[in-house]
Amino acid sequence: MTYGINRRALLLGGLGVAGLGALAAGRPAAAAAPTPPLITQRADPFITRPVTGMYYFTGSVPEYDRIIVRGAPAIAGLSTATESVIWRRPPSGRMGGHIWAPELHRIDGRWYVYFAAGDADDVFRVRMYVLESALADPRDPAGWVLRGQIATEWDSFSLDATTFAHRGRRYLIWAQSEPEIAVNSSLYIAELSNPWTLRTKPVRIATPTRSWEIQGYRVNEGPAALIRNGRVFVTFSASATDARYCLGLLTADANADLLRASSWVKNPQPVLTSNEPTGQYGPGHNSFTVGADGVTDVLVYHARDYRDITGDPLYDPNRHTRVQKLGWNADGTPSFGVPSGGAGPI
Repeated sequence: MTYGINRRALLLGGLGVAGLGALAAGRPAAAAAPTPPLITQRADPFITRPVTGMYYFTGSVPEYDRIIVRGAPAIAGLSTATESVIWRRPPSGRMGGHIWAPELHRIDGRWYVYFAAGDADDVFRVRMYVLESALADPRDPAGWVLRGQIATEWDSFSLDATTFAHRGRRYLIWAQSEPEIAVNSSLYIAELSNPWTLRTKPVRIATPTRSWEIQGYRVNEGPAALIRNGRVFVTFSASATDARYCLGLLTADANADLLRASSWVKNPQPVLTSNEPTGQYGPGHNSFTVGADGVTDVLVYHARDYRDITGDPLYDPNRHTRVQKLGWNADGTPSFGVPSGGAGPI
């Protein structure tokens, strides 16, 4: 997610034809020169798994003023799909500031959008909110209603909510600035009683302490969950959102109590970082989907095509949505490789 605090914001790349062919065939794509991204100028990208034959996409727009949704029967089709505005920020008051990092989830036959919003008179007073739609097509703005703010333990800067179900329970993971902890944001988990209400108290599962997590800002944010091979994997983004932005990884045993901090182990090194040979910088705020075969795991993330940024990264619009195959190591852990990016028939 784009991150802001102290009136500053933290703040996004592609597979070529050969790489796309490899992905479609289930082979890892080799690193290549930069190619066109899947979607330009859309940060914090989120692509659903197929729902009744359709993939849906949402992400942050450079203006931070609205929530958009695209739909297509193939991931590649999202590149040119018509974009529907399902919600705009109000002209004043609560949620009238920066609108960040929407995620689209299908839960119990309804659609939900998790997003972060600042206030009109304080755009960085960011909190988490939830929209709901009972309509079958999430691109239809007529169905969306605001369910309200997600209330957490502290009324403080919070953002980047994501949700997943595991062993009959639904969880929320998000980033928040906890009072009395001298970091910009840490990661928290709680069980949900409904899609917008916490059932349990938050548990802190990650705090930025390693050198690669504290470049420019002390940040853990943008979590995304993937359950595979007897484990729950949670990626997250760290450091300032320029070329230093990167992905980290948390792992818990699938049978562990996910609400215990001790269940989670952080990789000592980042799993996806800027890569000069492929011309991709600041890869981060990812999500996961699957390929057309319903099996191939696909990494969705944003990155820039250049290292140097003029001015505040918050106002640089060129964080682009990119996709690539997620590989797997022999020990059952994910293999992210390098940010090669790309667009096409996955």
